[in-house]
This record gives sequence, C-alpha cells and structure tokens, in this order.
Amino acid sequence: MSEVLSRLQAVLEARRGAAADTSYVARLYAGGLDGMLKKIGEEATELVMAGKDGVPERLIAEAADLWFHTMIVLVAQNLSVDDVLAELDRRFGRSGLDEKASRGAS
Repeated sequence: MSEVLSRLQAVLEARRGAAADTSYVARLYAGGLDGMLKKIGEEATELVMAGKDGVPERLIAEAADLWFHTMIVLVAQNLSVDDVLAELDRRFGRSGLDEKASRGAS
C-alpha cells in the first residue's frame, strides 16, 4: 500500500471510535453505514460529472473524494486498502471479460 494510503487508513481507524463532534470522519462513522454509503453515491456522481466536464484538476479532486469515502466504508467493515489491492492483483493479467463472466456481471 502506498505511504499516503497507509497514513490515511491509520487516521480513519483512529477516528472510528472518536466522538462525532470531533471530526468529519467520526461524524460519518456515527451516522452509520447507510450514511457512509449514501456519501459514496454522492461522490461517485460528482466524479462522473467531473469526468464529463473534462477538467483534469476537478476529476482528480473528485476521484480523491471517492477513494477517501470508500476507505471510510472499508475501515467500518474491518477491511483495508490492502484487501482491495490483493483483489486487483488477483485479477491482474486476466481478461476483463473473463473476470466479469466469472462474477455473472453484465
């Protein structure tokens, strides 16, 4: 895992048990999984809009927001970025079409 993602994950883990009034992340955790997932939906939509706008800086900022909020959900579910990276590594070198077919995805 990159140093930045490792540091971020440590902060997210530390804030998991913090009081909701102490940080934005703690407030998201206190709001429960549904609130965290709703935030991911919002961030994904903003990423799509930024992609359509074609402004590189905005696209990068929105991608960072989506990764950040995704990491919050991973930590809430006792998962890590390393788990996601291991899955990507497992898929590496495999046809995307084959991978989707193995999951029954359309």
